[in-house]
Order: sequence, then structure tokens, then C-alpha cells
Amino acid sequence: MNASRALDKSLVASPERKLEADADLEVVRRIQGGDVAAYDILVRKYRERVLGIIYNMTSNREDAADLAQDAFIKAFQSIQRFQGQASFFTWLYRIAVNSALSHLRKNRLRSFFSLEAIREEDPMSREVIDALTDKTGVNRDAFVRELQEKLNDAMQKLSINHRTVVTLFEIDGLSHQEIAEVVGCSVGTVRSRLHYAKQLLQSELQAYLPR
Repeated sequence: MNASRALDKSLVASPERKLEADADLEVVRRIQGGDVAAYDILVRKYRERVLGIIYNMTSNREDAADLAQDAFIKAFQSIQRFQGQASFFTWLYRIAVNSALSHLRKNRLRSFFSLEAIREEDPMSREVIDALTDKTGVNRDAFVRELQEKLNDAMQKLSINHRTVVTLFEIDGLSHQEIAEVVGCSVGTVRSRLHYAKQLLQSELQAYLPR
């Protein structure tokens, strides 16, 4: 994939997301019109994704389950105010991410980054995966554990805001525009945070990456 195509992909949501947003908006309009039971459609559709992103931010399954439930309750309570300027997906994610951020700041919990979830198409992720494929058997298992610990330590050197954009981009595959809508900042800020985060992580993991 060339750089311009990768950039385009990171800046805009896919056509599939656009169709998904239109379908979600129809459901939201039903709920706003009094069909409260239709909210279950959105809960079933996004429950695992919301739970996953919160878990990747908090690294605690019980906290993630509670925060995900809280996010859906908050979204339902506010759904009459949803006007569709953003997709329901990003609107719900904003609520979920803000709940997780508040929880992290309040409790100062560590957030763990899973090697299993990183996206292969990203250059930094590709380097990590290439390094892993050079190891086999017992050596690979030990290397993975050591690299996982080093990656978690490196993530803790990032601010909560920087860790959040890395998590949304690397694990959940959101575009820069979607991340900007979720965290409430400009696309330029998202790109700046990702650039800084990747520089720091690459520096911290240099000894583990292929040369």
C-alpha cells in the first residue's frame, strides 16, 4: 500500500461505515419516535465493540463491563438530543471513551496494550510482527512475554490522551476523522498525538525491532 492510499484510509471512514451510520440513524429515529425497544438493536450491535475498547483502555474486565453498561445507559438517556451530525457509532464511542478516561484519571490505573490486537497494516505494527516471526518455539514465547512487558511499560510513558488515540487507531481501527470526533479534538491533533506516540514507542522498543 503506498503512502497516499494509507493516508486517505486513515483520514476518512469507509463506505461501509457510511452505510452503517445511515442504518443506525434509522434505528435512532425509531427510538426518538417512541419505539424504545429498538434500542436493543444498537446495544446488541455495539456491545462487544464498546466493551472491547473500554477493556483495552482499562485492562480490567469487571470495570470494562460496568463502564460499557454505563455508557449505553448514558447514551439512551441522551438519545433525544442526538441530531445525527456525527454517526451514532462515534457518538456512542465518545460517551464510552469519556467514561473510561474519567475512570482512569480517577483511579490512575495502568492500561495494557495487547500484541494480539495490533493492526498488521500499520508500519510500526508490521515491524513488531516481523520481529515476532523471526522467533520460534520456546524462544518466541519468551520474546513475546518480554516484548509485551516492554510495550506496556512504554505505553505508561504516554499521557492518557496519547494512549487513547493509539488504542482507537491500532486496536479498533478508527480513522483519524473518527478518532477526532470521539475524543473531541481536531484531525491535526490526532495525527500529532499518533506521531508523537509512535516515535516514543519505537524508541522504547528499538532493541526488539528488526534492523
